Amino acid sequence: MSEKKSGKRRAAETILTHGGRDPKDQYGFVNPPVVRGSTVVFETLDELEHGGTRYRYGRHGNPTTDAVAAIVGELEGAAATVVAPSGLAAISLALLSCLKTGDDVLVTDSAYDPTRYFCTHALAEHGVTARFYDPRIGAGIGALIAENTKAILMESPGSLTFEVQDLQAIRSAAGADIAIIFDNSWATPLFHNPLALGADIVVHTGTKMFSGHSDVFIGTISTTAERAEAVRRTARAYGNHVSPDDAYLVASGLRTLAVRMQAHQARALDLARWLAGQDGVRRVLHPALPDHPDHAVFGRDFSGSGSLFGFVLDPAPRAAIAAMMDNMELFAMGYSWGGYESLLLPADPTRVRTAVPWTEQGNLFRLHAGFEDVDDLKADLDAGLARYRAVR
Repeated sequence: MSEKKSGKRRAAETILTHGGRDPKDQYGFVNPPVVRGSTVVFETLDELEHGGTRYRYGRHGNPTTDAVAAIVGELEGAAATVVAPSGLAAISLALLSCLKTGDDVLVTDSAYDPTRYFCTHALAEHGVTARFYDPRIGAGIGALIAENTKAILMESPGSLTFEVQDLQAIRSAAGADIAIIFDNSWATPLFHNPLALGADIVVHTGTKMFSGHSDVFIGTISTTAERAEAVRRTARAYGNHVSPDDAYLVASGLRTLAVRMQAHQARALDLARWLAGQDGVRRVLHPALPDHPDHAVFGRDFSGSGSLFGFVLDPAPRAAIAAMMDNMELFAMGYSWGGYESLLLPADPTRVRTAVPWTEQGNLFRLHAGFEDVDDLKADLDAGLARYRAVR
């Protein structure tokens, strides 16, 4: 994490409030401005040929996109941060910066579905082999590492099934030469710091928690000093660019991230504990609950939890799922999460899991806790569960 002149490490809340902005450079205004532009002009031939100016071309960044990179980079304790137009773009660029034709990458079996697709299709077209591993493998990943394994892609907790991975054990087993890329979107750097635990690259779907308003796409890639230039080079080669208007929205959203994460965490935990006691709920998948299989690893490595968790209901036909979902009043169906609105989504991991087949009996649901009154959310869920049981 970057330091102030005093040498003291700044707290996350302070970074979120003051990071990425300097009113002296902004004509006194508090917020960084939206800078739209492609062409940068130079005053002298020396500037054109040899640099010396802060920016050279709009696609390579501007004060608005740099604000986001500065905030996230300081939160993650990164040597460098690159912004990307979406979370998937961030994941893709991170992987491409580490891999070439003939290489092998190990990917957690709990990975975000579009991540899996990129690995099995786009990387395959580049001549890269992707193999999936048990997210609870820990040090056992050493047995899967081949001579051409160059990267390990982790996502913890998994976005549907919420396994927590042992990053420290995987780092130790992998050795120093294999790049560990960690998707930290669920916990954010407020509650988890993968670079401090041995990751080389941390990616975020900033569309989710960083924005908080369900109105923008963005991703971030934060790296150690050793991986920074490869990520920058890859991002530039693939024409990476983020709209300054989107960057402005995300910079604004980040200012309230600490407050929002506390509110999301409290509501999600309240709902998870309540659901655990309801008729027909077989299991709640939330790593902060003591009965979660990975609770010990979570307690060691994380300082808090996010807005997202899962739960499994007793087996029932699709008609029961439809009866429940089609009549929810507050919970909406949507593939994203991280916004102010609560979301509920049926999920089917059996479609994608390969290393560890999903064998849980019953129907899985993923819940994002927004900012509605918790008792109102419980009432909505209670009515939905009653409809589900009636058809079951």
